Amino acid sequence: MKNWVCDSGQKLEVFIPFLGKYRPFLGRCCQTCTPKSWDGFYHKHLSSLGFRNAIRVTEEDTRYRGWLVRRICGFLAVWDWKVPVDIPRDLPDRICCSRRVQDVATGRSHGSRGDGTAHRRWKEKTLKILAEIQAPLSLLMLRLCNWALLKLLNRLFLGVQLHRGQLEMVLRAARTPNVPLVFLSTHKSHLDGLLLTFLLFSQGLGVPRVTVGSQACSPRLRALLARLGAIFLPSRMEQAPSDQEEGLLGAVLATYVEEVLRSRQPLLIFLEEPPLALHLSAPAQQWLAMVYRAVRDGAIPDVLLVPVGIAYDVIPGGSQQEGARGAQPLGLGACLWAACGTLRQNRGCARVDFAQPFSLQEFVAKNLVGRSCGGKRLEELLLPTILGTCPSQLDAKVTEVWSPGPTSATGVEVEEEILVTKLGLHSLSDGVACSAVMAVGITAALLLHKHREGVFLSRLMRDFAWLLEEILLRQRDVGFSGQLHALVQHSLTLLRARLTLYHLAPIGDVLVVPEASAVALRELRYHSADILPVFASEAVGACAIHALLMEMLPFLGVTVGPSSIVLSQDELHRKTLELLLLLPLNLLGLQPCQPLDCLSQDIVDKLLLCGLLEAEELESERWVCDLAPRPSCSRRPLAGMDFTDSDSDSQDEVPKRCFKVLGVSPPLPLWQGEANLPDLGLTPFQLSEPQGSPGLLLFLCRLLRPVLRTYARAVAFLDRPSWPQPGKTPPAGWATLSPPTLAPPLVWLLGKLRHSQSSLAVLALHRDRRGAVPCRELGSDPPSLSPTPEPAYVEALLQFLSEEDAFEHPDRSLALSSLQTFKEMGVLEEVRAPAGPLLRLARPFQSSASRGKLEAFIQQFTRP
Repeated sequence: MKNWVCDSGQKLEVFIPFLGKYRPFLGRCCQTCTPKSWDGFYHKHLSSLGFRNAIRVTEEDTRYRGWLVRRICGFLAVWDWKVPVDIPRDLPDRICCSRRVQDVATGRSHGSRGDGTAHRRWKEKTLKILAEIQAPLSLLMLRLCNWALLKLLNRLFLGVQLHRGQLEMVLRAARTPNVPLVFLSTHKSHLDGLLLTFLLFSQGLGVPRVTVGSQACSPRLRALLARLGAIFLPSRMEQAPSDQEEGLLGAVLATYVEEVLRSRQPLLIFLEEPPLALHLSAPAQQWLAMVYRAVRDGAIPDVLLVPVGIAYDVIPGGSQQEGARGAQPLGLGACLWAACGTLRQNRGCARVDFAQPFSLQEFVAKNLVGRSCGGKRLEELLLPTILGTCPSQLDAKVTEVWSPGPTSATGVEVEEEILVTKLGLHSLSDGVACSAVMAVGITAALLLHKHREGVFLSRLMRDFAWLLEEILLRQRDVGFSGQLHALVQHSLTLLRARLTLYHLAPIGDVLVVPEASAVALRELRYHSADILPVFASEAVGACAIHALLMEMLPFLGVTVGPSSIVLSQDELHRKTLELLLLLPLNLLGLQPCQPLDCLSQDIVDKLLLCGLLEAEELESERWVCDLAPRPSCSRRPLAGMDFTDSDSDSQDEVPKRCFKVLGVSPPLPLWQGEANLPDLGLTPFQLSEPQGSPGLLLFLCRLLRPVLRTYARAVAFLDRPSWPQPGKTPPAGWATLSPPTLAPPLVWLLGKLRHSQSSLAVLALHRDRRGAVPCRELGSDPPSLSPTPEPAYVEALLQFLSEEDAFEHPDRSLALSSLQTFKEMGVLEEVRAPAGPLLRLARPFQSSASRGKLEAFIQQFTRP
């Protein structure tokens, strides 16, 4: 491993991973936002410390020895765990005497008769609010519950892995004087809170105060969780989050958070709400805002933030969490019944990763909100391209997209909201980046995106090894180890309910066929969700290539092959930028601090490195004595490459970088009669098939297909006569069309890409799940343009998606992402109302022609 400092000042590490011998160290902090924290609490020897199973407690974890100790070692170990700090006993008096609460109480009691009565009344209200937020810890109940949880986790998982180097970083950060730790975690299951509390308590980091989101709990369960360290938002604040700074509720909650941080007790905030993955939840924004205000107001000097990633082979609760939304409050009896049910089944392995702690003060200093408000709005950047009303704004350098805050807020509130949102999204992407990929996720992704019709076990093992190597090359770790055959067999065992296995004795192989049902497809997609953030950049680039091919193929001959197609660098950058603007970065797991033009250049570089594109060196730009090494000639780890020295940074007088690839036929010009291509200032790229990665382009396109299809069908949903009432019959302008007939060149090209898939298409039935697609006539407009409440819009959209046979797995998270994008693009606009904001079509999209252009713009990236 070798280190050097590049021109931008960032320290880069280049390594050559070897399958089975190198495990990348995850969790380094962002050099752009927190450069000073990059060297803090980290040393290069930490990456070689290995892993430990946190739920394996032995005799050596206690102070005693002997045969009896070996039988009760779990109970003795839990009893020896220490609680370093706790909330002060005089916490109620501190909160009642705080200046913030006193100011609110004085303002309320001003002018009232009987100062003693008014003082006693607001003190009672303060104590009542505090009791609703938290309760004192019960050490006896805490130890008994953690001992029972240890038994449950050993029955539920084969192991819960922790990296010793990551744990050592957090322990070093915990020893920083007068600076508390705040853990910002991803959220996969309702078990996450208990699991992280157990891990932090068992590793000597104390008992964290765990924030509980919008999940409704019964009074008994709420009281039990509060005694174990859970803290809640007051119910009235959950109903009106915009009033958090007003009144006694906000004052008591803000003061309580300051006291928790001042006592240096760990605070655990979940950034997501399952099953809404990769979405920053509203409760998380409120808790982060209070932590930020505590540092801003000087209550504490600084806070060290620790992103946390959680990965499961099979998520406890799984896809059933989607149906639990809106159900009755979670009760203590239901939790005990669920715990007993889990004793009959094994969920495989789990892994928890801690990222490198970084300073909140440094992050705020590097992300001044005034600088972020100078970017262009998404509506200004993307609408001209979609509607064709004026020249595209994407030719200029796109650095940042600015989404304005609520119009009713003041300037300071808008700046604080933007900063807190940036912090939350950045920490969420850090948590996703440090999460390991599990064996079940790899197998599910292969069955869903590569072998939908079925696959032989021998071929599945080869593809498993290929995808594993691709993941390691992208500086992402996996949460397993062992022999390849055992890993694939372990994954198939956990997915057995949605698979059919046929043992073919004559050929000595096993045929693995996924179940042909919407439920099976939804579960496979749920298990493989962690694969998309790993390949998000390449998937965006692959869809951009797909869009360019769809534009080019009508002008090409039938005999043109992939190696004869040349793509323009500028056109590829433009298509990539369009897709990056369309999809939220948090949905792709990308860091929001990176400029979009840099992300676009990185995507093109990664396409070159993975072998999907080959740079073609033109005769007029060939240097006579060019002996520089070619970065694209060998498969080096993507994280170890220097992408800062890109072509976009070069001046006009400096020739653009070209790569000569041997063994490729001469390119075919994009435009007939334009042989003077170098005069256009374009660098051509040849499409190629990577060696050892058959079907990679199609695999990457399919990773983004559910996202893009949701967006396209969300546009079609806008033609419904009344959004909240999806049960009505479609208007007369709706019709059904059969799937479009593909042009011969496209059939040939896609056939070549599909040829590298499973060879058993003749052995399994071809299940074509694409039915009739509802479409509109361009002359028909929606009969009703009345505003609609946002929750009703989301529920109606999900119902619309689930009614279609062609749509395989409607996802609430993707539906919310489409709504967010449509509001930022100016497709939908909010109308303020006393009952809450309402949605309606914006004026540019009230015509069916504009909505047709938007749908065609989205479908160009995913059209089959």
